[in-house]
Amino acid sequence: MVMDTMELHIPGKLKTALGRPIRAKLIFNPGSGQPGESPQQLINILSEMQNQRILPEVFIVQPDSQIDHVVGEAIKAGIKLIVVAGGDGTIDSVVGAMIEKDATLGIIPTGTRNNVAFNLGISGNIADSVAILRHGRRLKIDVGRVHSGHSRRWFLEVVALGLISDLYPMADDFQHGNLAQIGGLLSTLASATPSNLKINLDGKKYLAITAHMLLIANMSYTGPHFQISPDVSFKDGRLDLFTFSDMSKLSMLTYAMLSRGGLVEGIHHYRAKEITVVSDPKMPVLADGCLLNQGTLSVRVQSRALRVMAGTELTGQPAPEPENDSQLSADATV
Repeated sequence: MVMDTMELHIPGKLKTALGRPIRAKLIFNPGSGQPGESPQQLINILSEMQNQRILPEVFIVQPDSQIDHVVGEAIKAGIKLIVVAGGDGTIDSVVGAMIEKDATLGIIPTGTRNNVAFNLGISGNIADSVAILRHGRRLKIDVGRVHSGHSRRWFLEVVALGLISDLYPMADDFQHGNLAQIGGLLSTLASATPSNLKINLDGKKYLAITAHMLLIANMSYTGPHFQISPDVSFKDGRLDLFTFSDMSKLSMLTYAMLSRGGLVEGIHHYRAKEITVVSDPKMPVLADGCLLNQGTLSVRVQSRALRVMAGTELTGQPAPEPENDSQLSADATV
């Protein structure tokens, strides 16, 4: 009787949505975040999915799991919602299998940094994250593709070249109370030498600069929720290049420590669909924190190539814009 009374107050559209079960493939990584919490996390996720009438096929990630193959098979079987419960690394492992596919990525952030979820307006709360799978915004976002040597990789956040790969992790540790890292920061800065960079933007603009580091961003926030710039968008069909030339080491340290983003003296911002870079001496190339190679890289953007479920307010977007987005339940039911 109590249930009947409650149902009378549910809006018609919400009743219809909740009346349609959604099939999903749940990729659960027990090694993300705090592994000791993973059994309870899985129970909570399954409980919330039951409340939202989401019917998951669960895959538990193992160290040797071929996650992209698992996702590809699920999509072939007609499953249109792929849910990742894990961190940024687990999300990266499914992206390649979902590019330009008729399937949508859902995220339940249980990792350490959960930066992709942060950009998409998804909190670390399991109940809220599962609710977004039903009632969030379905978007098509840009994805980057990087080549460096023999390595190729899709990326959602950022490609980094040079000193930045050492500077940000240490700055993050320092910000979180590890005061011993100030010595490491100063030592890294003192020993760093710049490289000569030759940069090609869309085959039309050429840059020759000397710099300690370079960033190519697809999302506004990276790493420990470090805001590269508030102007970066993952829906504009372009990548954002930031060069750190004519910038003192002290200024670079200040930039990393403040974690506020925005352009300061010595940082220059460009946008392009395709970017190639050659460094001399060679500097390390990282994509979303994964070391690829040294010296050269080429990147391109795959515009609006990945479907995702996001929160109603996108943390990693410059400004609100009209959307033709819809709830997933409209076309992904059993």
